[in-house]
Amino acid sequence: MATTHHVRQMAEEIVAREGGYVNDPDDPGGATKYGVTIHTMRRLGLDLDGNGRVDVEDVKRITRKQAVDLYLDHYFLRPRIAELPEALQATVFDMYVNAGSDAVKILQRLLNQMGERCGVDGGIGPETIGACARAYAKAPHHMADAYGIARRNYYFRLADQRPASRKYARTRAGGKGGWIKRAEEFISAKYHMTDGEFSARVAAWE
Repeated sequence: MATTHHVRQMAEEIVAREGGYVNDPDDPGGATKYGVTIHTMRRLGLDLDGNGRVDVEDVKRITRKQAVDLYLDHYFLRPRIAELPEALQATVFDMYVNAGSDAVKILQRLLNQMGERCGVDGGIGPETIGACARAYAKAPHHMADAYGIARRNYYFRLADQRPASRKYARTRAGGKGGWIKRAEEFISAKYHMTDGEFSARVAAWE
């Protein structure tokens, strides 16, 4: 497993990537700070101002350290990402913060495509851990890229299906949006889309 310091650094990078307080009506996550949504805070009962309810004021109060600690506990250790090959931990962790159990389903579908049978249920258990270890042993230098590309495709499909989400995948100027750039942070440069490839992929969007 990665060292505690390294894992905390991964969490701090996610917090930096997510940014400060936002409440975007087009984002199903609602009020969010450092990537922690009001839904997550309600689920965990994080009433930071002690007024008996979890609302946007509590979201505004969450500190960077609280967000990092929350990610380490609920998005890394509890989902058992710590038990995946180290090369995959950062990208799956980042995606878990962004997409919850869908991050694991992307991995499970990839494992099946690589000939390692496992259920696609969004949970990391012994079956997924074993399948992932075997797949990684077969393609140690390619698996993080393969996951990142599958992750990028997931974002494209979301934007295909939901026009309101397209602004996260494509900028107003027509370039790569935050979702695509985020996926590509975890993909080797040789597999990044060129501007032309990106334009062709999103050409059907209004």
